[in-house]
Amino acid sequence: MNPASSVIIFTVLSGMGFGYLAVLATVHDYSGVAAFWHWFIGYLLATVGLAASAFHLGNPKRGLLAFTQWRSSWLSREAWGAVLALLVLAPVALSDWLGLGLPRGVGWLGAALAVASVVATGMIYAQIRAVPRWHHWGVPALYLAFAAAGGCLLAGLKGASLVALPVLGVLMVLHWRVGDGAFSRAGSTLGTATGLGGRGRLSVFEPAHTAGNYLLHEMIYVVGRRHVPKLRALALILAVALPFLAMLLLPGRFGPYVAVPLHLLGAFAQRWLFFAEAEHVVGLYYGKR
Repeated sequence: MNPASSVIIFTVLSGMGFGYLAVLATVHDYSGVAAFWHWFIGYLLATVGLAASAFHLGNPKRGLLAFTQWRSSWLSREAWGAVLALLVLAPVALSDWLGLGLPRGVGWLGAALAVASVVATGMIYAQIRAVPRWHHWGVPALYLAFAAAGGCLLAGLKGASLVALPVLGVLMVLHWRVGDGAFSRAGSTLGTATGLGGRGRLSVFEPAHTAGNYLLHEMIYVVGRRHVPKLRALALILAVALPFLAMLLLPGRFGPYVAVPLHLLGAFAQRWLFFAEAEHVVGLYYGKR
């Protein structure tokens, strides 16, 4: 799949933002000016990420139509979950800032909506059968693990971060291991893609098109195989290993200050790979798989 920058920014920033908002709503209890800035950062990450997703729409003006398909669309459910989470958490943020004493139960409801939004984002991709690498439980789990790790790092929770980061690392490796054999296990071939499999072994004589088209641009992207191990190692080191060491070894606030930027860079690297490695079965029709 084409690793569009808008979708990468959307999934990384919104996931970290909603993870941080969930932590603020349930674990941390800031007050005054400190509360304002912490909640501001969480809302900024979430809203900037959501806004970035609009740039990937063919017609951004029709983005509001996504809210009408919640019965069948994970994209619509993600949109509703995100908006409801931001609305429900707003009074909690205001209460922490102004010291209004709002019951924390409201925060737990908002945190649940934030978590549901992140899971729905992962399910947008996990439910696509035409991309076998994504079509498994590990995708929403991976998205949730990134949100949890990012939220704990931003909140400076040392103990929670030292648990969340190894879990994230394990899920990253599992996602790659499961995904590498997913296309062959799906059993899709040029014969199934064209409907001519019953006539014998097929091969491509000439390209289906003499010029580029939408499918070739969006659905078919090939990463050099020699680059994949290096990029995976880079993502794992930046997103997990170095932040873990920073939180473990650096004193006080220095740990989060170092760990958060490194983790964010690793998240962007992993998410680029997430899209770039995804093999859509339509590539079989064009002889690209």
